[in-house]
Amino acid sequence: MKTTNLLIATVVSAGLAFGVTAQAKKHEEESIAQSAVPAAVQKAAEAEAKGGKILKWEKEEGNYEVVIEKSGKQWGIKMEASGKVLSKHDESKEKGEEHEKK
Repeated sequence: MKTTNLLIATVVSAGLAFGVTAQAKKHEEESIAQSAVPAAVQKAAEAEAKGGKILKWEKEEGNYEVVIEKSGKQWGIKMEASGKVLSKHDESKEKGEEHEKK
């Protein structure tokens, strides 16, 4: 009985540890230089900025994210290497979530 409980506890602990590690890896962003961004992504980002300012570039899970300041707000726009926009989000909300986790 004790061995069974120990085995169950070990399996559950390992599963939880793996889940936390996978979740942390899921949101790893790498800052990159504009020169490392494909031309199609740069062109799509400039179209999205429409007079705004591109602040930084990031790469995450094979996709690209540009942070744009526009109308007093910072927006994160995630794109595929082809330039297709995948999502847009308010960057200040993302920073708030990161701050809450720390």
